[in-house]
Amino acid sequence: MLIHRILQLTVVVMLTALLAPFGVTGGEKVKEGKGKDGHHEMFDKCAKACNDCQRICDACTHHCAHLVAEGKKEHIKTLRACQDCATVCAAAAQIISRGGPFSDAICKACENVCKRCGDACNKVSEDAHMKKCAEEFVRCEKACHEMLEHVGHATGKTLEKGDFKDKFDK
Repeated sequence: MLIHRILQLTVVVMLTALLAPFGVTGGEKVKEGKGKDGHHEMFDKCAKACNDCQRICDACTHHCAHLVAEGKKEHIKTLRACQDCATVCAAAAQIISRGGPFSDAICKACENVCKRCGDACNKVSEDAHMKKCAEEFVRCEKACHEMLEHVGHATGKTLEKGDFKDKFDK
């Protein structure tokens, strides 16, 4: 896992170095209110919620592993759910933060996964850590839903080529 994270960071650093001469570093601060519909702010809010949820999921995975080691085998389900949710949320944060053309698809998946993982954690909500985790799922699910509504794709309609990107580029 650590090697995977180091490789990800290396790729990001290399891409940043390669793109910097062209003025595309990804580190520029988006001006508040840019775009008449607030697309950038909505995408940033959603990406942040996904990133926050990913970090809580990773912590919850660790917590569940300790509980399983203590003999509470029912936590294997929440451990596995949180692992998958962390992965989906991390991917969503990355794709949404750059306004990728598949932001709607990953956001819909993230919304669904957060709902399901939250339901699993709520089944053992007497545990304070699990309760905190479930609350974070609700925040992320809501942020994803709001972003999808904002760009007009919360209804589940099938996108035509370029629909999502056109909405983002406004």
